[in-house]
Amino acid sequence: MLTVTMAALWVILVLILLLLPIFDCGFLPALCGVAAVACALLAARARAGPGALVGPEAGRRVCVLVLGDVGRSPRMVNHTLSLARNGFRVTLLGYPGAKLHRGVLNNDKINIVYITEVMTGMKFGPKIFQYVIKIFVQTLQICYILLKIDAPSYMILQNPPGLPAIATTWAVCLLKGSKFIIDWHNYGYTIMSLTHGDHHPIVLIAKRVIYFCWDHPKVCRSSLGITLILLSSNYSQRYEQFFGKLSDSNLCVTEAMKEDLRVNWNIKAITLYDRPSPIFRETPLELQHELFKKLANDFAPFKGRSESVHSDLEQTAFTELNISTGNVTRIQGRPALLLSSTSWTEDEDFSILLKALEVYESFITNGITLPSLVCAITGKGPQQEFYNRLIEKMHFKYVHICTLWLEAEDYPVLLGSGDLGVCLHKSTSGLDLPMKVVDMFGCCLPVCAVDFQCLHELVKHEENGLIFKNSQELAVQLKLLFTDFQNEKNTLGIFKRNLKESKMVQWDENWDEIVLPLLAASN
Repeated sequence: MLTVTMAALWVILVLILLLLPIFDCGFLPALCGVAAVACALLAARARAGPGALVGPEAGRRVCVLVLGDVGRSPRMVNHTLSLARNGFRVTLLGYPGAKLHRGVLNNDKINIVYITEVMTGMKFGPKIFQYVIKIFVQTLQICYILLKIDAPSYMILQNPPGLPAIATTWAVCLLKGSKFIIDWHNYGYTIMSLTHGDHHPIVLIAKRVIYFCWDHPKVCRSSLGITLILLSSNYSQRYEQFFGKLSDSNLCVTEAMKEDLRVNWNIKAITLYDRPSPIFRETPLELQHELFKKLANDFAPFKGRSESVHSDLEQTAFTELNISTGNVTRIQGRPALLLSSTSWTEDEDFSILLKALEVYESFITNGITLPSLVCAITGKGPQQEFYNRLIEKMHFKYVHICTLWLEAEDYPVLLGSGDLGVCLHKSTSGLDLPMKVVDMFGCCLPVCAVDFQCLHELVKHEENGLIFKNSQELAVQLKLLFTDFQNEKNTLGIFKRNLKESKMVQWDENWDEIVLPLLAASN
């Protein structure tokens, strides 16, 4: 009951700070409301006793929070596994959805707490009203859960999404004495801008709130600062700014983002590049065959092509198993396997790939010697049905496209079985890198990737892959790489050899070198 009371009081405090200025309420009512709720909260905290605060026993507890599907948040899952491997007890909070890898599910040091996603069926009222109500409910949920769990020494939050997670997590950290770490994957307002447009009120609010707190961290931390901000006539336009720079430490995904944070907002962040976890590696032929056989049950392009197969042989489109000897070999004249992974969102334009495949088909029909192509696109997302309808209308003879969703254990096996990866991710901020390419490189799978600002930090053109700007360039690259593609001396083979020889640093090694000292220093 005490936890519920504290959660309710803290939600009211956060919402007073967030919502009163939006409706241009006067300063005196706002300040009185903040003071009253703060006093009640402190009284509740005192009643909770010292056990509610961080103590010596909490030093090895960490809460990892993502306001999204945890099964589709690989970086935060990797944080969780690394923390557990280093002896921390971890509470992983997020939405249910994609099944987590068994390495997470079966780990005794990891406690998964799911947050119920709200407002998905709400269809009444204007969108801004729906959004405000959703934020209110999410604030209540996060406060309640964070106050209910054992007090951690650290809370690590993925941003974006940051509304209302940054505000509520910071507030609870302030109450419990936990260290607050934000892992910046991107900027939330740039994603909102792509989805809603630059002039949508939510986008304008998000921009100004973040900018203000980045510029005024000391103001945001102090009670005097609350007074000054509430007095400001522009506060109604500085919503998300209020909670932007309240973290104790910051991680980010690229050097470009680190520099952007430092130059534009005076935030000191540490770059923690995404690296492949140990499950991403080249797949042995035996496992490839098992996966292809499994996929052939649902997807015709993976089925064996031969009409008459000896009884001792078991075929897929790519592999052949000799049942007598147990040997698996690649089929001569097999199709090439082109892989892509996506969340089917607006920042990935799959029409580029579809147009390139049309050009690739025309190369073959015009007499150029190229293999037939199986293009497997994995993932779920809002635009999947739109692109599925486009694919259904396309008529190919030599190109076969299938969209599929894989179990967590099967995804790295497929990446380790492919010939080439394609990435169509365009960063909304120009400052983040696609995790899918990291995983592909871990499997020694070369990549063709669409160009954007900081892609060069990951994809080295003509070394581990190729960078393109449009569908015509991608089609020419596919032609280059798939010409005599099974010859290890061709361009594709050289890229694969470069990836093998580069010995890319794994996630665990990178995390131990960068994040573990940060936790020790904070503690």
